[in-house]
Amino acid sequence: MPIKFKLKILLAIHEMTQKQLAELTGIRPPTISAICTNSIKELPVGVLEKLCKALNCQPGDIMEYVDDEDETIRRDTTKAEG
Repeated sequence: MPIKFKLKILLAIHEMTQKQLAELTGIRPPTISAICTNSIKELPVGVLEKLCKALNCQPGDIMEYVDDEDETIRRDTTKAEG
């Protein structure tokens, strides 16, 4: 998946649980969990806005684009080293 979510990292930095974020934002806990595990298929702009407001961050802090080819190269390199 070319878009990687970094919400789990942001939660750790803010010393916040997924449950606390759900309560603060009104976003359903399963949605927050799906974002944290990179299993979410679509992220509505409204959800992104709520996350940015709650975590005092920019959208780029929550997600990043990772080229599939770069990801494959990284995985192959890691296998060769390990």
